Amino acid sequence: MRGGHATHKPLPPESTAVVVGGGISGLLAARELAMAGTSVTVLEATGTWGGCVGGHVVAGLHLDSGAESFATRSSAVADLARELGLAEQIVAPHPGGAWVQLPDGPQELPKTGVLGIPANPWDPEVRRSLGFVGAVRASLDRWLPASVGTSSEVTSVSSLVAARMGRKVLDRLVSPVVGGVHSADPALLDVDMVAPGLRAGLRKHGSLAAAVAAQRKSGHAKTGSGQSGAAPAKAGSAVAGLKGGMNTLVTALVADLRERGVDLVLDKRAEEVAKTRTAWRVTAGASTYDADRVVVALDGPAAVGLLEKSLPALAALRPAPGPLVSLVTLVVDLPELDRRPRGTGILVAPQTPGIKAKALTHATAKWDWLAEEAGPGTHVLRLSYGRREETGGGADLVLDDDSLLAAALEDASALLTVPVTSADVVDWDVVRWAGALPFAAVGHKQRVAQVREACAAADGLVVVGGWLAGNGLAAVVADTRRQLAQGSADEPAFP
Repeated sequence: MRGGHATHKPLPPESTAVVVGGGISGLLAARELAMAGTSVTVLEATGTWGGCVGGHVVAGLHLDSGAESFATRSSAVADLARELGLAEQIVAPHPGGAWVQLPDGPQELPKTGVLGIPANPWDPEVRRSLGFVGAVRASLDRWLPASVGTSSEVTSVSSLVAARMGRKVLDRLVSPVVGGVHSADPALLDVDMVAPGLRAGLRKHGSLAAAVAAQRKSGHAKTGSGQSGAAPAKAGSAVAGLKGGMNTLVTALVADLRERGVDLVLDKRAEEVAKTRTAWRVTAGASTYDADRVVVALDGPAAVGLLEKSLPALAALRPAPGPLVSLVTLVVDLPELDRRPRGTGILVAPQTPGIKAKALTHATAKWDWLAEEAGPGTHVLRLSYGRREETGGGADLVLDDDSLLAAALEDASALLTVPVTSADVVDWDVVRWAGALPFAAVGHKQRVAQVREACAAADGLVVVGGWLAGNGLAAVVADTRRQLAQGSADEPAFP
């Protein structure tokens, strides 16, 4: 094994595989295996495919119930969409930009590159957010030795940012972005997992700002979105989506698998995975499945729980569960929102008083295709709740549906500066994601390497998913393909 990847023996012709878990990583793993000529069965414990890339119908609109965009710093998701015939459905968000709600009021979110970290502390929008003193402190990053923030084997997002650029950047830019994207305090997150390559870029380019600028430039080059002399993209625009929603990617994947003859089994929970003398055996209720290869595509705690009897070394590597995230979707009849008062949405700094939500996405302002479907005056608002805090040890808000609705109406009114009342609501829904966001605590990258080393000792076993790849569709898609590819031992574990 090299670089944290298992070397898998080539499967013989007419080989078999069982994939446990029908989220994006499981479906994609099944596709990779089927394309290689393997006979594949996918077992999913619930009644739906796609995991956190789900869909629901609210007020007659087909909406995403989970992920609604993908990062464009790599072409992984766009490439998959094209392979599935969705090239014409890839869309950019409306260029209105996003906002951030700070304790002293709202501001447009500056043009930032990675996790809210500015590539230029003197950009006018950054300076307005930080103030003169804050911008001066952030600029010291340029003269600090490259060893500051990179000498330790592991470090948190907050430790790196505070050391290089100061508390203002951390509190006013990074914390709102990290809270909105990862539902966690940046003091808890391993920077090498949530921003792979950032510290290596710092060592190479000499400053954190330069490392961020290099990643932005690299991302534009990979996606073909950069233009010579073009102005920096608005904050929140380093993503893309699919017309019809990201859930259409799941629909296309499932259809592709059916065409390839993959056996797709819903409502079948795997209870045990064991290595027999000649194969792997998966037990699911009264059913057993024997296969040459097993792919476990579950969240971290569930994956370890399923495998620890066969691989006792995994027991000590069980990750902490991700936070409980509640997503409240409101469809409202409110023409006053046609003017997009907060662009495509607003992130909330953790210390902001009176706001329970960690983020609000004005979906009909962000996606033109959805605005056309909803029609003038009708708007879709998505408010997310739940954030793992440094001292709390769990999600910071657990409410019933009615209480979440009341909180969403209050928060939407405050964040959008337009009163949103129950009388304006056409329809609404609450979706809860328990552990859907992997929790990449400090040191997680090293634990991932240990997990993969333990799994490499068991020939024919592959473990994939966000808890190993990192948060976000782009990370999951790229990593799943690397893990399933023949000859993957020569690929780097972390790009």
